[in-house]
Amino acid sequence: MKYLEKYGYKPDGEKINAGIKAIADNLDNLTTPEVLKQCFSIMDLTTLNPTDTVESVSKLVEKVNKLPEAFPGYPAPASICVYPNFASTVREVKNDPEVHVTCVASCFPSAQSFLEVKVRECELAVQNGADEIDIVLALNAFMAGDENRAYEEIVAMKNAIDKAAAAEKREVVLKVILETGLLDTPEMIAEASFLSMEAGADFIKTSTGKVSVNATPVAAWVMCEAIRRYYEVTGRKVGFKAAGGISNAKDAACYYNIVAGILGEDWLNRKLFRYGVSRLGNSLISAIEQKTVNFF
Repeated sequence: MKYLEKYGYKPDGEKINAGIKAIADNLDNLTTPEVLKQCFSIMDLTTLNPTDTVESVSKLVEKVNKLPEAFPGYPAPASICVYPNFASTVREVKNDPEVHVTCVASCFPSAQSFLEVKVRECELAVQNGADEIDIVLALNAFMAGDENRAYEEIVAMKNAIDKAAAAEKREVVLKVILETGLLDTPEMIAEASFLSMEAGADFIKTSTGKVSVNATPVAAWVMCEAIRRYYEVTGRKVGFKAAGGISNAKDAACYYNIVAGILGEDWLNRKLFRYGVSRLGNSLISAIEQKTVNFF
């Protein structure tokens, strides 16, 4: 694996397991209201259903609009994540300019299509109002050993996104989804992490949430160690996004403490750390308020 060799990184299974166990053993003490509110502020509040409509997406955005009145003192989520055809809906309905429009693209979730189609979808998402684009690593190339093609696909989409954004005099964030549940070893997760960062990813993300195994603490640990090593070598900070199956406050606190322990305070903000979630918002409010809340 050329990127592991280049960056001099090898996952240490015993160290990873011991670190995760230490967090798990102390999770009750780590799950504080302050941490949970920070987790709330870095959510990409997500709806990616085949039944999504302009009306249903608008209702979700309106709930975000009403959050300051319903729960004073709570931060807004970092973004609202939708399919590209709903980018303009989120853009038009949202009130808070700090809440970004995130779109999945590159023929999410499988990435099984022509590169030209993936590139065009990214361009259209930007043109329709996306501030952030989440694409999927070309696993058909990566898992077949064709790392060059997987790299070149990310570069092509990154260039298209940057060009479309520059035409509107703004910048758009690129997140690359590794689909870690389909990568068999920590070494493969690390290799995909370095490849994606070298290709220009602003964030690396665990999962689409559309396969049987999504975010796991082990995958998060390896990705965060890869981010740290990449930063040590290049000086460029890349963000981390955990997504898929993160549904309760303790899940959020676990990933928060992995990031805090490996990457430190500089990463504990929406510019460098995200959760991709559909259910977590209600769970976090419920945990903070100490009662069942179904707001979203």
